Amino acid sequence: MSRPDSHGRMLAPDDHHAHGHDDRHPGHGRHALPSRGLGIACLIVFGFSLLEIMVGLVSGSLALASDGLHMLTDALALGLAWGAQWVARRPPDARLTFGYERAESLAAFVNALTYLALLGWIVFEAVDRFRAPHTLDASLALPVAIGGLLVNVAVWWALHRDGDDLNVRGALLHVLGDLAGSAIAITAIVVAAITGWTAVDPLLTLAISVLLLLSTVRLLRDSARVLMNAAPSGLDLARLSAALAALPGVTGLHDLHVWNISSGQPALAAHLQLSPGSDWVAVLEHARSLLAADFGIQHVTLQPEFAKPI
Repeated sequence: MSRPDSHGRMLAPDDHHAHGHDDRHPGHGRHALPSRGLGIACLIVFGFSLLEIMVGLVSGSLALASDGLHMLTDALALGLAWGAQWVARRPPDARLTFGYERAESLAAFVNALTYLALLGWIVFEAVDRFRAPHTLDASLALPVAIGGLLVNVAVWWALHRDGDDLNVRGALLHVLGDLAGSAIAITAIVVAAITGWTAVDPLLTLAISVLLLLSTVRLLRDSARVLMNAAPSGLDLARLSAALAALPGVTGLHDLHVWNISSGQPALAAHLQLSPGSDWVAVLEHARSLLAADFGIQHVTLQPEFAKPI
Protein backbone atom coordinates (compact mmCIF):
# COMPACT_ATOMS: atom_id res chain seq x y z
CA MET A 1 0.00 0.00 0.00
CA SER A 2 1.16 3.53 -0.73
CA ARG A 3 2.14 5.69 2.20
CA PRO A 4 2.12 9.47 2.66
CA ASP A 5 5.30 11.48 3.13
CA SER A 6 5.70 14.40 5.53
CA HIS A 7 3.89 16.67 3.07
CA GLY A 8 0.95 14.36 2.61
CA ARG A 9 2.10 13.07 -0.78
CA MET A 10 1.83 9.38 -1.50
CA LEU A 11 5.03 7.43 -1.86
CA ALA A 12 5.68 3.99 -3.26
CA PRO A 13 5.47 1.10 -0.77
CA ASP A 14 8.72 -0.08 0.78
CA ASP A 15 10.78 1.62 -1.90
CA HIS A 16 13.99 2.95 -0.38
CA HIS A 17 14.58 4.78 -3.68
CA ALA A 18 11.08 6.30 -3.74
CA HIS A 19 12.58 9.67 -4.55
CA GLY A 20 14.42 8.28 -7.52
CA HIS A 21 17.92 8.81 -6.17
CA ASP A 22 20.31 6.83 -8.35
CA ASP A 23 23.32 5.52 -6.43
CA ARG A 24 25.16 5.05 -9.68
CA HIS A 25 26.04 8.72 -10.02
CA PRO A 26 29.71 9.73 -9.97
CA GLY A 27 29.68 11.17 -6.48
CA HIS A 28 29.65 7.69 -5.02
CA GLY A 29 33.15 6.95 -6.15
CA ARG A 30 32.52 4.11 -8.59
CA HIS A 31 34.74 5.58 -11.31
CA ALA A 32 37.71 3.85 -12.86
CA LEU A 33 41.17 5.06 -11.96
CA PRO A 34 41.92 8.57 -13.24
CA SER A 35 43.58 8.89 -16.64
CA ARG A 36 47.34 8.43 -16.29
CA GLY A 37 47.90 10.33 -19.53
CA LEU A 38 45.97 13.31 -18.20
CA GLY A 39 48.11 13.49 -15.06
CA ILE A 40 51.38 13.22 -17.00
CA ALA A 41 50.19 15.85 -19.48
CA CYS A 42 49.34 18.23 -16.63
CA LEU A 43 52.83 17.96 -15.11
CA ILE A 44 54.61 18.36 -18.46
CA VAL A 45 52.56 21.38 -19.55
CA PHE A 46 52.92 23.01 -16.11
CA GLY A 47 56.71 22.56 -16.04
CA PHE A 48 57.25 23.80 -19.56
CA SER A 49 54.92 26.77 -19.07
CA LEU A 50 57.14 28.00 -16.22
CA LEU A 51 60.22 27.55 -18.44
CA GLU A 52 58.62 29.56 -21.27
CA ILE A 53 57.64 32.38 -18.90
CA MET A 54 61.14 32.65 -17.41
CA VAL A 55 62.98 32.43 -20.75
CA GLY A 56 60.52 34.83 -22.35
CA LEU A 57 61.18 37.45 -19.68
CA VAL A 58 64.97 36.95 -19.78
CA SER A 59 65.20 36.97 -23.59
CA GLY A 60 62.83 39.90 -24.03
CA SER A 61 60.24 37.85 -25.95
CA LEU A 62 56.88 38.88 -24.58
CA ALA A 63 55.19 36.56 -27.08
CA LEU A 64 57.01 33.58 -25.55
CA ALA A 65 56.19 34.71 -22.00
CA SER A 66 52.51 35.17 -22.83
CA ASP A 67 52.43 31.78 -24.58
CA GLY A 68 53.88 30.33 -21.37
CA LEU A 69 51.10 31.97 -19.40
CA HIS A 70 48.59 30.53 -21.87
CA MET A 71 50.09 27.09 -21.28
CA LEU A 72 49.85 27.73 -17.53
CA THR A 73 46.09 28.33 -17.78
CA ASP A 74 45.75 25.11 -19.74
CA ALA A 75 47.88 23.25 -17.18
CA LEU A 76 45.29 24.44 -14.67
CA ALA A 77 42.50 23.08 -16.86
CA LEU A 78 44.30 19.75 -17.21
CA GLY A 79 44.92 19.65 -13.46
CA LEU A 80 41.27 20.37 -12.69
CA ALA A 81 40.15 17.64 -15.07
CA TRP A 82 42.59 15.18 -13.52
CA GLY A 83 41.72 16.27 -9.99
CA ALA A 84 38.02 15.93 -10.76
CA GLN A 85 38.59 12.29 -11.65
CA TRP A 86 40.23 11.71 -8.25
CA VAL A 87 37.68 13.72 -6.28
CA ALA A 88 34.79 11.95 -7.96
CA ARG A 89 36.01 8.71 -6.36
CA ARG A 90 35.54 10.09 -2.83
CA PRO A 91 32.14 9.25 -1.35
CA PRO A 92 29.92 11.88 0.29
CA ASP A 93 29.93 12.15 4.06
CA ALA A 94 27.73 13.62 6.78
CA ARG A 95 29.30 17.06 6.38
CA LEU A 96 29.48 17.23 2.58
CA THR A 97 26.56 15.19 1.29
CA PHE A 98 27.48 15.87 -2.36
CA GLY A 99 31.13 15.04 -1.72
CA TYR A 100 34.03 17.27 -2.74
CA GLU A 101 33.33 17.64 -6.44
CA ARG A 102 32.34 21.32 -6.35
CA ALA A 103 35.83 22.23 -5.08
CA GLU A 104 36.89 21.87 -8.74
CA SER A 105 34.56 24.68 -9.82
CA LEU A 106 35.47 26.89 -6.87
CA ALA A 107 39.19 26.57 -7.64
CA ALA A 108 38.56 27.21 -11.33
CA PHE A 109 36.59 30.38 -10.54
CA VAL A 110 39.30 31.82 -8.28
CA ASN A 111 42.08 30.94 -10.72
CA ALA A 112 40.19 32.47 -13.65
CA LEU A 113 39.96 35.78 -11.78
CA THR A 114 43.70 35.61 -11.09
CA TYR A 115 44.51 35.00 -14.74
CA LEU A 116 42.35 37.93 -15.82
CA ALA A 117 44.62 40.15 -13.72
CA LEU A 118 47.73 38.58 -15.30
CA LEU A 119 46.21 39.11 -18.73
CA GLY A 120 45.83 42.80 -17.94
CA TRP A 121 49.57 42.96 -17.17
CA ILE A 122 50.44 41.26 -20.48
CA VAL A 123 48.35 43.70 -22.51
CA PHE A 124 49.81 46.68 -20.63
CA GLU A 125 53.35 45.42 -21.27
CA ALA A 126 52.60 44.81 -24.97
CA VAL A 127 51.25 48.34 -25.46
CA ASP A 128 54.30 49.75 -23.62
CA ARG A 129 56.64 47.90 -26.00
CA PHE A 130 55.04 49.60 -28.98
CA ARG A 131 56.15 52.91 -27.43
CA ALA A 132 59.56 51.69 -26.23
CA PRO A 133 60.77 48.61 -28.21
CA HIS A 134 62.84 46.05 -26.29
CA THR A 135 65.71 43.96 -27.60
CA LEU A 136 64.94 40.30 -28.27
CA ASP A 137 67.44 37.46 -27.87
CA ALA A 138 66.16 35.05 -30.52
CA SER A 139 68.97 32.54 -29.90
CA LEU A 140 67.60 31.98 -26.38
CA ALA A 141 63.86 32.31 -27.06
CA LEU A 142 63.51 30.33 -30.30
CA PRO A 143 64.71 26.90 -29.04
CA VAL A 144 62.34 27.11 -26.07
CA ALA A 145 59.42 28.15 -28.31
CA ILE A 146 60.10 25.20 -30.64
CA GLY A 147 60.37 22.93 -27.60
CA GLY A 148 56.98 24.19 -26.44
CA LEU A 149 55.45 23.30 -29.80
CA LEU A 150 56.93 19.78 -29.62
CA VAL A 151 55.72 19.37 -26.03
CA ASN A 152 52.18 20.30 -27.05
CA VAL A 153 52.28 17.81 -29.93
CA ALA A 154 53.43 15.07 -27.53
CA VAL A 155 50.74 15.96 -24.98
CA TRP A 156 48.06 15.94 -27.68
CA TRP A 157 49.19 12.47 -28.79
CA ALA A 158 49.15 11.17 -25.19
CA LEU A 159 45.67 12.53 -24.49
CA HIS A 160 44.29 11.40 -27.84
CA ARG A 161 44.73 7.79 -26.69
CA ASP A 162 42.22 8.47 -23.84
CA GLY A 163 39.91 10.59 -25.98
CA ASP A 164 36.67 8.81 -25.03
CA ASP A 165 36.62 10.36 -21.56
CA LEU A 166 34.69 13.64 -21.42
CA ASN A 167 37.32 15.34 -19.24
CA VAL A 168 40.08 14.28 -21.61
CA ARG A 169 38.13 15.43 -24.67
CA GLY A 170 37.81 18.86 -23.09
CA ALA A 171 41.53 18.90 -22.27
CA LEU A 172 42.37 18.17 -25.91
CA LEU A 173 40.75 21.45 -26.90
CA HIS A 174 43.06 23.32 -24.52
CA VAL A 175 46.11 21.60 -25.98
CA LEU A 176 45.08 22.61 -29.51
CA GLY A 177 44.95 26.21 -28.27
CA ASP A 178 48.48 25.80 -26.90
CA LEU A 179 49.65 24.56 -30.30
CA ALA A 180 48.31 27.72 -31.91
CA GLY A 181 49.95 29.89 -29.22
CA SER A 182 53.33 28.20 -29.71
CA ALA A 183 53.12 28.70 -33.48
CA ILE A 184 52.39 32.41 -32.97
CA ALA A 185 55.33 32.79 -30.55
CA ILE A 186 57.72 31.08 -32.99
CA THR A 187 56.51 33.33 -35.80
CA ALA A 188 57.10 36.47 -33.71
CA ILE A 189 60.63 35.42 -32.73
CA VAL A 190 61.66 34.41 -36.27
CA VAL A 191 60.26 37.57 -37.89
CA ALA A 192 61.96 39.79 -35.30
CA ALA A 193 65.28 37.98 -35.75
CA ILE A 194 65.24 38.12 -39.57
CA THR A 195 63.78 41.57 -40.19
CA GLY A 196 64.69 43.38 -36.98
CA TRP A 197 61.06 44.48 -36.67
CA THR A 198 60.64 44.01 -32.92
CA ALA A 199 57.10 45.41 -32.94
CA VAL A 200 55.95 42.02 -34.23
CA ASP A 201 56.58 40.61 -30.74
CA PRO A 202 54.02 42.79 -28.86
CA LEU A 203 51.69 42.64 -31.89
CA LEU A 204 51.50 38.84 -31.87
CA THR A 205 51.50 38.91 -28.07
CA LEU A 206 48.13 40.63 -28.30
CA ALA A 207 46.99 37.78 -30.58
CA ILE A 208 48.04 35.23 -27.95
CA SER A 209 46.26 37.38 -25.34
CA VAL A 210 43.03 36.88 -27.26
CA LEU A 211 43.47 33.08 -26.92
CA LEU A 212 44.22 33.53 -23.22
CA LEU A 213 41.17 35.77 -22.75
CA LEU A 214 38.87 33.30 -24.50
CA SER A 215 40.05 30.32 -22.44
CA THR A 216 39.98 32.30 -19.18
CA VAL A 217 36.51 33.78 -19.75
CA ARG A 218 35.24 30.33 -20.73
CA LEU A 219 36.67 28.88 -17.52
CA LEU A 220 35.17 31.73 -15.49
CA ARG A 221 31.77 31.31 -17.12
CA ASP A 222 31.63 27.52 -16.78
CA SER A 223 32.73 27.53 -13.13
CA ALA A 224 30.29 30.33 -12.27
CA ARG A 225 27.43 28.37 -13.87
CA VAL A 226 28.20 25.40 -11.63
CA LEU A 227 28.48 27.55 -8.49
CA MET A 228 25.18 29.29 -9.34
CA ASN A 229 23.40 25.95 -9.91
CA ALA A 230 22.60 26.96 -13.50
CA ALA A 231 21.16 24.41 -15.89
CA PRO A 232 23.85 22.48 -17.79
CA SER A 233 24.96 24.26 -20.94
CA GLY A 234 23.26 22.92 -24.06
CA LEU A 235 20.44 21.22 -22.18
CA ASP A 236 17.02 21.66 -23.82
CA LEU A 237 14.89 22.05 -20.69
CA ALA A 238 11.63 22.26 -22.66
CA ARG A 239 12.34 18.96 -24.42
CA LEU A 240 13.35 17.32 -21.13
CA SER A 241 10.16 18.53 -19.43
CA ALA A 242 7.99 17.30 -22.32
CA ALA A 243 9.71 13.91 -22.29
CA LEU A 244 9.04 13.40 -18.57
CA ALA A 245 5.43 14.55 -18.90
CA ALA A 246 4.89 12.06 -21.74
CA LEU A 247 5.85 9.02 -19.66
CA PRO A 248 3.07 6.45 -19.18
CA GLY A 249 1.16 7.21 -15.98
CA VAL A 250 2.47 10.79 -15.69
CA THR A 251 -0.11 13.57 -15.98
CA GLY A 252 2.18 16.53 -15.27
CA LEU A 253 5.24 17.77 -13.43
CA HIS A 254 6.41 20.82 -11.50
CA ASP A 255 9.34 22.05 -9.35
CA LEU A 256 11.75 20.87 -12.04
CA HIS A 257 15.38 21.72 -11.22
CA VAL A 258 18.46 20.72 -13.22
CA TRP A 259 22.00 21.73 -12.20
CA ASN A 260 25.59 20.51 -12.19
CA ILE A 261 27.01 19.02 -8.99
CA SER A 262 30.37 19.66 -10.62
CA SER A 263 31.49 20.20 -14.19
CA GLY A 264 29.94 17.49 -16.36
CA GLN A 265 27.98 15.92 -13.45
CA PRO A 266 24.32 16.97 -13.99
CA ALA A 267 21.60 16.32 -11.43
CA LEU A 268 17.83 16.62 -11.59
CA ALA A 269 14.99 16.96 -9.10
CA ALA A 270 11.30 17.18 -9.93
CA HIS A 271 7.77 16.36 -8.74
CA LEU A 272 5.80 14.03 -11.02
CA GLN A 273 1.99 14.03 -10.95
CA LEU A 274 0.66 10.51 -11.50
CA SER A 275 -2.76 9.22 -12.52
CA PRO A 276 -4.64 7.04 -9.97
CA GLY A 277 -3.39 3.47 -9.91
CA SER A 278 -0.09 4.22 -11.62
CA ASP A 279 2.83 1.92 -10.84
CA TRP A 280 5.36 4.34 -9.32
CA VAL A 281 8.22 1.85 -9.44
CA ALA A 282 7.70 1.37 -13.19
CA VAL A 283 7.39 5.12 -13.79
CA LEU A 284 10.57 5.71 -11.79
CA GLU A 285 12.57 3.18 -13.80
CA HIS A 286 11.26 4.59 -17.09
CA ALA A 287 12.21 8.10 -15.99
CA ARG A 288 15.71 7.02 -14.94
CA SER A 289 16.31 5.23 -18.25
CA LEU A 290 15.00 8.19 -20.24
CA LEU A 291 17.08 10.79 -18.40
CA ALA A 292 20.28 8.70 -18.59
CA ALA A 293 19.93 7.72 -22.25
CA ASP A 294 18.59 10.94 -23.79
CA PHE A 295 19.99 13.64 -21.49
CA GLY A 296 23.03 12.10 -19.78
CA ILE A 297 21.56 12.65 -16.29
CA GLN A 298 22.06 9.83 -13.77
CA HIS A 299 21.74 11.67 -10.44
CA VAL A 300 17.94 11.83 -10.28
CA THR A 301 15.56 12.70 -7.44
CA LEU A 302 11.86 12.35 -8.30
CA GLN A 303 8.87 12.92 -5.98
CA PRO A 304 5.58 11.22 -6.93
CA GLU A 305 2.22 12.91 -6.39
CA PHE A 306 -0.85 10.71 -6.89
CA ALA A 307 -4.07 12.37 -8.00
CA LYS A 308 -7.00 11.59 -5.72
CA PRO A 309 -9.62 9.41 -7.46
CA ILE A 310 -12.91 11.21 -8.13
